[in-house]
Amino acid sequence: MAERTLVPPNETTSDERSMAVLATALQMVGGWIAPLIIFLVKRESRFVSFFALQALLLQIAHLILMMLFVGLWFGLIVSQIVLAASHHFAPSPIIFLVFPFIWLGWMGLWVGTLIIVILYSIKAGHGEWADYPIFGKIARRILKIGPDGEPLAT
Repeated sequence: MAERTLVPPNETTSDERSMAVLATALQMVGGWIAPLIIFLVKRESRFVSFFALQALLLQIAHLILMMLFVGLWFGLIVSQIVLAASHHFAPSPIIFLVFPFIWLGWMGLWVGTLIIVILYSIKAGHGEWADYPIFGKIARRILKIGPDGEPLAT
């Protein structure tokens, strides 16, 4: 009969660290789907579900901000087309002045997400209970866990 080693409640196993790294890193290729799948599959592990939920919340915010940038861009284009058609003149050069700022916002969002993914993948690999900016506290509240992963008394 194989002997099982018990892991103290606040320490993480190698499998948990690997799954937390995957939940964090795969969001760059899988968007919100990869963290969601890992969150649902590894629900019994507080460590994995904590990192997967943070990644999921980050991807939801990322998606909303990207949709706002795209909506701004399309709104600008449509307004210029409508104005040009109704007044019979060429579109305003404002569209060409605003586009670089929209593009910079879009790329800045992507680079910021990439930096968060790299930093927190490393922390998850080391077994740290690291909070994403803003989303860490939200994930802790949703999962009802404390700073070291212990369940909060309700």
